[in-house]
Amino acid sequence: MKKVNLITAGVDAGASSTDAVVQRAGEALGWSVVPTGARPSEAAERAYKDALLGAGVSADEVGVVIATGYGRSEVSFASRTVTEVTCHAVGARALFPQAASVIDVGAQDAKVIKLSPDGRVEDFIMNDKCAAGTGRFLEVMAHGLNVRLDEMGKLVGRSEMDLRISATCTVFAESEVVGLIGQGYPVNEIAAAIHRSVADRIYGMSRRVRAQGPFIFSGGVAKNSGVVRALGDRLQAEILVPPEPQIVGALGAAILADIEIA
Repeated sequence: MKKVNLITAGVDAGASSTDAVVQRAGEALGWSVVPTGARPSEAAERAYKDALLGAGVSADEVGVVIATGYGRSEVSFASRTVTEVTCHAVGARALFPQAASVIDVGAQDAKVIKLSPDGRVEDFIMNDKCAAGTGRFLEVMAHGLNVRLDEMGKLVGRSEMDLRISATCTVFAESEVVGLIGQGYPVNEIAAAIHRSVADRIYGMSRRVRAQGPFIFSGGVAKNSGVVRALGDRLQAEILVPPEPQIVGALGAAILADIEIA
């Protein structure tokens, strides 16, 4: 296998967002993140066009397009598809060569990927059957606290209590949050407990694959500073967050498109 330095693109079709990256020689020339909505094929086209516009290139200049993510089969203009686990491993190592593991938490699932010393996928685990520890879990918890999702991480300052959300089911966890509010606990302490719950979930997954730091944290949930802080405390390891954590998979797909397989 060798890099051929084409202009290539990657499209990561996720449940909540569809992300696209146009790159050359490992440098992202343009990228886009758009809501997936009810028509994933249209979202893929829109994300790709926006990434092309940001890169200042036309579709004719792109040599190969690789699609990844759970909706990758809906990306009709892709040359081929690659699993999101592989793409996240490649994208993570491109951004942080020292990364030993990847934590990816999106709207509907979470995954922990252990990398080998040369950056390949050594082991991984996915939580795709339950919303616990995902963006959807945080969305429901924010609703229970009556705060905006993008504000919840900012609520967590220096927590002085060790409140815990014991339920792993999202519905029961929301009931716990309502109960804590009724007992008069401060909102910031309840928010801290919610973030600890997510960190505990990821910690359990990481233990199962024996993942080690440094960790790169990707996905929309990586934008939540409260979760980042809770993960660092729970894992006792360095948590590396890319400037745009949602495009790691798409970047990996674009880089893989630049590899010629003999």
